[in-house]
Formats: sequence, structure tokens, C-alpha cells
Amino acid sequence: MRSYHDLNSFLEWSSEEKDQFTTNVIKGLIMDGVRKANSGHPGGAMSSSDFAYVLFTQFLNIDPDNTEWENRDRFVLSAGHESMLMYSLLFMNGWMNLDDLKSFRQLHSKTPGHPEVEIPGVECTTGPLGQGIGMGVGMAVAEAILNHMFEVESSQNPISHYTYVLAGDGDLQEPIALGAAALAGHWGLGNLVLYYDSNNAQISGEIGRADSTDYAGVFESMGWKVQKINGHDHEEIKTALEKAKVLDVPSLIIGKTIMAKGTANREGDYETHGAPLPQEEIDETKELIGLPSELFYAPKEAIKHFQNRFPKLREKIQTWKENLNSTLENPDLRILWDQTIGGTLPDISLPEFTSGDSMATRKAFGTTLDHFAAQLPNITGGSADLEPSNYTGNFAKNYGDFSKENPKGRNLAFGVREFPMATIMNGMALHGGVIPFGGTFLVFADYERPALRLAALQGTRVIHEFTHDSFYVGEDGPTHQPIEHAMALRTIPNFNVFRPADAKETAACFKYALESDSTPSALLLTRQGLPVLNMTQKNISNGVSKGAYIVQDCEGDPELIFLATGSEVSLAIATADLMNEKRIRVISIPCMEILESQPDTYINELIPPGGVMKISIEAGITFGWEKYIGPNGLSIGIDHYGASAPAVDLESEFGFTTKQVEQKIRNHLKKLLKQY
Repeated sequence: MRSYHDLNSFLEWSSEEKDQFTTNVIKGLIMDGVRKANSGHPGGAMSSSDFAYVLFTQFLNIDPDNTEWENRDRFVLSAGHESMLMYSLLFMNGWMNLDDLKSFRQLHSKTPGHPEVEIPGVECTTGPLGQGIGMGVGMAVAEAILNHMFEVESSQNPISHYTYVLAGDGDLQEPIALGAAALAGHWGLGNLVLYYDSNNAQISGEIGRADSTDYAGVFESMGWKVQKINGHDHEEIKTALEKAKVLDVPSLIIGKTIMAKGTANREGDYETHGAPLPQEEIDETKELIGLPSELFYAPKEAIKHFQNRFPKLREKIQTWKENLNSTLENPDLRILWDQTIGGTLPDISLPEFTSGDSMATRKAFGTTLDHFAAQLPNITGGSADLEPSNYTGNFAKNYGDFSKENPKGRNLAFGVREFPMATIMNGMALHGGVIPFGGTFLVFADYERPALRLAALQGTRVIHEFTHDSFYVGEDGPTHQPIEHAMALRTIPNFNVFRPADAKETAACFKYALESDSTPSALLLTRQGLPVLNMTQKNISNGVSKGAYIVQDCEGDPELIFLATGSEVSLAIATADLMNEKRIRVISIPCMEILESQPDTYINELIPPGGVMKISIEAGITFGWEKYIGPNGLSIGIDHYGASAPAVDLESEFGFTTKQVEQKIRNHLKKLLKQY
């Protein structure tokens, strides 16, 4: 085997010798990075190195000079704990330096413990296992949709690329992976390649302790093409990738590998999964694989060999740019490109709703969706098998289901797969060019929670429609009646939670979500009808843009301020009318997150900090409202689970009629008077 001692004759080495040496250099960087940090996961990173090397040096289409090239192949490291492999590859690409590798897992470094999307060359934030597979499916969906938006010859199509995902045993054990994979197979995503690094090791020991699944059989049953290879044989890897690229279905390549492959004494040792190798083991391994003991050894010969394709890639990029310029001479395609890939939103009109009408906000969402979809061809999404309840059925009818046979379809029939839906939406948004939405019941937001968190962490523009937002669900009972969910979602940083009061607010909230290109949004919507507010759409939209606004006011300074969201805004107005001897201000708070971002002057003018009684009214837990109502305020909510009964009966049972709310407020006022 060639070693660093022979570098003077590097040009005379065979291609195989150069490849193996360069792969070993990457393994050396992995070992050194984890050892210096005294933290990390070397074993899996080393077992995956051979596949990653072949992919990056022979198949991955990138722009060496622009990590954000629009038509680049996407590479997703779903096994995010193998991050030192990712960073070593980025270094070899010239997108990082050795100092970055030396600061692995340190504060403010470009090399955190798991890949984060802010790092140039990293397509998505991974670490929570399985989600990288789902996001990879989403990227492949976005590519397929955009590819068929541009009616040009395939050789000149500006969007035509592959998504490659590297996953490990832990990824496939997470149910999210199989849920997303089932959809990929159903949709026939031939632009998706999943490599499964099967090294038979995880933190607690051999895989057989916890899993005996025949993944080859499972994936084949879901419509995937499966290949089994030696994951350390570069020729087998190359052949498998070549086959995968000519198929019209998604591909699973199962690479049988050895944990910590290449180490002197620790091959196959599951304890190398999550702990640095001892320095003596690293030294012995380096000698064995032809590297010096030098820390972070990266000879220019290996780097140059890794980048051997760069001149041809640059030529390919230039040709692509020329074809793009030719394509965009078509004014319609130019507009489409600017709106999709460019991310430019046109002026969006809102649907009209008649004041005084009664309409469930879920129905208003459906009406608004249809209205927006006609203006924005890149709105794409669907429902987790709740089209009639989420009011997305008309969208599905108008634009058709996305499929292998109908890649121009804009409706994604997710089936009962809430978590895969949310994760796929994240991948679509990260790819860019499309605006994804997904609908289900609010109570099932729990199923989506890990993906909602990653959406917020990555700053993706995804729009979640959560209907049936309170105990007013009625007969389905407490399992389907969200009590804590609205406030729980509000605890997620960088996540806008909208609970609109009526149809007009719903449209305004939806528009705000569309315009929030770095913040995910959730719209919490009613099953029951609500009166359309007697206010202009302009004033309501302006109020939504501030997160909270006055929907009914009094003459002079208020004695009481009612703070309400969603269906309880109309309840608050009705209660204020009943207590007309009091000076009462009614405030709708469609989005607390937006309100909190406003200047203190606005917030204090809207909700004076002292001298006025504040009452919150929301059909959910009272926790969290104390910051608005203060120590002497009253929070009217429901701090227990619901019950199965018609909504009108539950309204009375839980104290949400106008008379009951009035009485609670008057009783609270009497209690305070007695105290003082």
C-alpha cells in the first residue's frame, strides 16, 4: 500500500492507489478532529468514508465556487453524528480550512457537533435520526416538481439533479424513515438515492440486539430498487451509483461495512461509535494506513486529487448558465424562475369575506388557499388524509395529486403520516423554489413536534394548517380535543403560531406566513363557524402584522382589557357588550410571537402595564397568559381534558358561554375588591 513516504511519486500512482490514500487522509482528519475535541463519533464516520469519497469525487454535481448553486446535487448526512466526515469532505472541497476542523465541537466554530444548515455546503440540520431521510425525500419532491414546471428540453432544464442521503442503522430504526420512504416509493422518486451504511453497530452493541428487519425486503415492497454491496469496495460503490442514476424509482444501496474501518485494533468495535479513539490507537492506525503521526495531515497532493473533477464541473456550470440564459429569454419562464428559484413574491390579493357571515376558520383557510394557489404556482402541499376536514380537497381537485405519472400535480397525498409530512415539508423548503403546506388536526401536532422544532431551528418557510383547535371538536372526545397544544407550540423559538379570530384574520395570517421566508408558521383553526369581524380587511391585516390589535374599544381609558385569540375573540366581544356599564377594550392576539417583536411603545399603548384589569380568554390551558394579565388578572381557559359531547353542550359544561364568562369576571372583580 502506498504511503506518505511515496508522495514524491504521487503522479505515478494508479488511480486506485490515489483514491485509497486520499480516503485514508479523510479518515485521519476524522480521528484527529474527534480526538482533539475529546468528543464525537469516529466509528461510523470511518465506515462511511469509502462511499462518501466515491460520491463526492465521481458523482456529486456541485459548483466548486458556489455552495448555493441552484442546480447542485443535494447531499444529506442523515447520520448527523458522522459530522466529522462531512466537515472533512467540505475541507477537501475547499469550503473549510484546517482551523475549522481543529475547532470541531467548540463554541462559535463552523464545525458543530452535528451538521447545521448555516454552514456552507450543509444542506440541512441533522442529528435527530431519521429526519435526514425525510428531508431528503422532500428535496427530491421539490426537484421533481420544479423540473416539470419548466417546459424546456430535458438537456436544458435548469433544474435537473439528484438527492443523495447517507444513513445508518439508527436512521432506519426510526419510524419516520420508513414513513418517508414509503411515500418516496409511492411517488416514484427516481432522483433519490439512499445509501445505508450497514456496519452492524450502535451505542449499545450489535444491531441484532434490537433489530432483525429485512430492510432490503421492506424497501423493495415500497417500490424502491435495492442493491447490496461491499461498502468499502470503490468499484462496487461506483457501479451501484451508476445503476441508481438510470432508474426511474428511488434507490437504496445497502453497503455492508465495518465500524471504524481501517483502525489497527478497533474494527467492528461498537464502542467507537460515540467516543474518541485513544491516541495510541490513532498513531498505530495512521502507520497502518500510510499516514504520518502529524495531526490534521492533509497533503496538497490528496486535496488536488480530491478536486480532480473541478475543471470539468466548472465547464458544466458554464454550459448550464448559458442554457439558463437562453431558457429565460422566454418572459413567462423568467417570471416563473424569479418567483420560484428567486423567491420573489408578487403582490398577493386576499379573498373577500362578508362581515357578519359565519364561517369556520378552517373553511376560510381552504378558500384562501385556493385564492393564493391561483397566484402562486409554487404553493405545494397536502393533508395527512384529512382533506374534507382541512378543506384542502378543492386544492387537490384543482391541481391533482403529485405522482410519477403526474409530476406536475401540486397536491401531496401524504396519507396518515403526520411526522413524515412535516419532515418532507422541511426538505422541500430547504431545497427552495416551492412553498410547502401541510394539514392535520391540532392534536396531532404532537406527532410532528420533532420536525416542527427542526423547521424553526433551520428557519424554513413551511406552513402548517392545524384544524379542530379546541374542545369545540365535540363528539370525538378528549383524545381529539387539544388543550395544551397551542401554548406548547408557542414555546418553540422562531416559530409563529397564529390563532385567527375569523375568516379575514385567517387570510391575513396565511399571507403573513407566506411572506415569512425564514420562519415556519402554524395556523390553528376552528371546526365551528365564527362571525366575520365587522372591520375592513386592511385594518385586520395591519393588526395581524403587529401580532395583536384592538377589535373593539371604549371611550376614555379602559377599566378592563379582554385579551383573546381565535374563537374566543367573538366571545370576548359578546361579553364586553353584555358588560356595557364598564369601559372595556377587546384585543385580538392572532400571534404572540409577532406581538413580542413589536416595540415596547406599541405593546404598552395596546396593553397598559398597570392600572387596568386584564382578562385572557382562550379555549386552552391558562399557563403562559400570566405575562400579559399580571398578578391580579384573570385567565379564563381550560386546565383539564375535554369530554365527548356536542360542542354546544361542552361550551356550557366548560364555562364558555357569554353569561358564564361574564359571571367569572364579575366574581373576580368582587374578590379583588374584598382584598383591597
